[in-house]
Amino acid sequence: MKLAIFDLDNTLIGGDSDYLWGEFLAEQGHVDGAVRQQQNRYYYDEYKAGRLDIHDFLEFQLKPLAGLDPEILDQLREQYLAEKIQSVLLDKSCKLIADHKQQGHTLLIITATNRFITQPIAELFGIKNLIASEAEMKDGRYTGKPTGIPSYAAGKVTRLNAWLKENNYQPDETWFYSDSHNDLPLLRIVDHPVAVDPDEILKKEAELNNWTIISLR
Repeated sequence: MKLAIFDLDNTLIGGDSDYLWGEFLAEQGHVDGAVRQQQNRYYYDEYKAGRLDIHDFLEFQLKPLAGLDPEILDQLREQYLAEKIQSVLLDKSCKLIADHKQQGHTLLIITATNRFITQPIAELFGIKNLIASEAEMKDGRYTGKPTGIPSYAAGKVTRLNAWLKENNYQPDETWFYSDSHNDLPLLRIVDHPVAVDPDEILKKEAELNNWTIISLR
């Protein structure tokens, strides 16, 4: 059994799905665009520096879900997919996924971004297995709070191991594709780590370890 794992934002897609969601909500008048952009810039700088407080970020990311009726959220998400995500789907990503499928590999997306945003994107790629950060729900509505272990940095390893155990799945060969040095904990334990349009820190690590470096852009 062989398992191909993919990061999502800036790896399989040519952008950040959460940033685009915030941009979309601002355009629709559901959040203050200037305030959200300022906060996004802060969190992105923290992310690049490898010091992001993922719990704090997830509360920021999930807060808009708490203020909207689930049915309205579903309608907004459909519009968001059409207006923001379709344009950042990458042809080379689709080909890479198709190549792994043709070889009979199991495919899995693992992302720190929440499941509400990323589930339908995974479906667009035809990938049914998804590990994402989870949003808390009570009485059928989102609370705006995260729940469980975020699938970020070392948390991706923890969540992957839990997924493997839950699915009684023991792959004998693994790939992981990512753009970010924040994914080094998982990249270091797979058989085939692949740096995809990597940031500078990941690029240097990949070169040092003779990992494959590719571009999907």
